[in-house]
Amino acid sequence: MRAENPKTHEGRAPDEGPPAAQPPSAHRRSHVFLIAVFLAIIIGVPLAQVAREGSRGERLQFLEVFRQPPTAAHLRAYERDLEEASWAARALRPWVQFAQFWWLNDGGEKTLVGRDGWLFYKPGVQAATERAQVRKGSSTPAEAAATITHFRDQLAVRGIRLVVVPVPNKESVYPENLTRRAARLTNSVGAETRDLFSRLAAAQVEVVNLFEIFAGAKTGTNNTAPPPLYLGQDSHWSPAGLDLAARSVAARLLRTGWARPGLVEYGIKPAPVRRAGDLVEMFQSPPLTRAVAPETIPAFQVVQPKVGSRYQDDPHAEILVLGDSFLRIFQTDEPEAAGFIAHLARALKQPLTSLVSDGGASTLVRQELFRRPALLKNKKLVIWEFVERDLRLGAEGWGQVPLPPP
Repeated sequence: MRAENPKTHEGRAPDEGPPAAQPPSAHRRSHVFLIAVFLAIIIGVPLAQVAREGSRGERLQFLEVFRQPPTAAHLRAYERDLEEASWAARALRPWVQFAQFWWLNDGGEKTLVGRDGWLFYKPGVQAATERAQVRKGSSTPAEAAATITHFRDQLAVRGIRLVVVPVPNKESVYPENLTRRAARLTNSVGAETRDLFSRLAAAQVEVVNLFEIFAGAKTGTNNTAPPPLYLGQDSHWSPAGLDLAARSVAARLLRTGWARPGLVEYGIKPAPVRRAGDLVEMFQSPPLTRAVAPETIPAFQVVQPKVGSRYQDDPHAEILVLGDSFLRIFQTDEPEAAGFIAHLARALKQPLTSLVSDGGASTLVRQELFRRPALLKNKKLVIWEFVERDLRLGAEGWGQVPLPPP
């Protein structure tokens, strides 16, 4: 038998000699490449920013940190200013947001991605779901109720009645479209909203409860699915939602005798619009905005009888409507005269006067009313609309604003 060539413990024959030197592995080369790219980014981007600012004769932004005391507020402001001034951040942010949305379902700071293509306003969801002790807002239900009651009493001195119309957050009506875990939720009205309703009832403030009305309308009849009351891509209600709200408010006013039906027989005509919702615009990413298909919205325009021109407010009307962007959408936006105000006027058969402040129904709209006292002339009723999330997030909180002298 032929003896086998013995091997050493390294697995080599004694006469093979030392092992040949091996080239660097592909794994090691990839590590070196990634490190080089990382260093190029963290060094090259700031240097490019400095060169850009210097070539334009601008003040070097990174030196601003030495011009103020290093307090926490100044450092946060410095960090924010650096980010806003960075050309690289402005160039890359839209594409990063694009990738986050399509790959991670991340809508950014203001948008939450729900189910079936529905989007939600993130600050509103947080305000409705977080406990007050976790994230303090600008106001409380107690402050809101006190301000509403005070406003009611101010109007009563002038012989003017007040009706309050809180509009539910989108997620309060359709929590199942936000998350599957809410599909069996029996009560989606937040604790702070229930607190407000309780306080207003104790103060005998007239309130139209759209929460109950919208919840009942969701179930439908005769096994037919009702149209959605909110827009999928937008934080506002749909034409079906605003029409239901207008008819509900009108029915309450006529039933209580606080308003009498007028003599104007308004008509309606289809005025569909195709547009991207405000929650898509909040991405602030042009590539993402272009990639998301806009919604086709079946709006209905309210028109004057006989002449067929669009509905218009009347400053001499007996009813004044105050509110926020829920009154603006489709009313002064495309297609115009198709919003809550026009449909309420149609349900009451009379023109109205309106005052709208985007995002400012809690206080800003009453401040504007103080500056425009003529709006209260000859008024018998004020309808005050505000969205649910303003209980915590209302601009300027819920400050008590004096009415102008009669």
